[in-house]
Amino acid sequence: MYLQDFGTADMVDAPLREGPKPTSKQVGRAQGIYGFATQQELGMTVALSFGFTDGVYNGRSLTVVGSNHPMRLVGEVPVVGGTSTVFGFIARGVAVLKTYAFNTSLNAIVEYNVTVVHYSPKEKC
Repeated sequence: MYLQDFGTADMVDAPLREGPKPTSKQVGRAQGIYGFATQQELGMTVALSFGFTDGVYNGRSLTVVGSNHPMRLVGEVPVVGGTSTVFGFIARGVAVLKTYAFNTSLNAIVEYNVTVVHYSPKEKC
């Protein structure tokens, strides 16, 4: 099964929610690309930007790039950056992934538990 998917890539533009339920409050969008990058197991390389449109992080974004193996219980991807529309935002960290649902149509519900170290200058450059 996985060898036939190897090399396939797809774009993502999905709701970003506070929790894993489809009815959880939407706080932004998850946008980016993923590609099937392993031949022996289900594994993807992901590059995603999480843009927040509500809540305490409204106007900010985080970007993650790395490998995700949705059939494993837990995965990790690095946070490689972040932005703020007002003052600037520099971020680094890690996101711990937990897959709640993944089906043959490639629809997934994945929880990203993110730990971030960030810097926001007080004055606009």
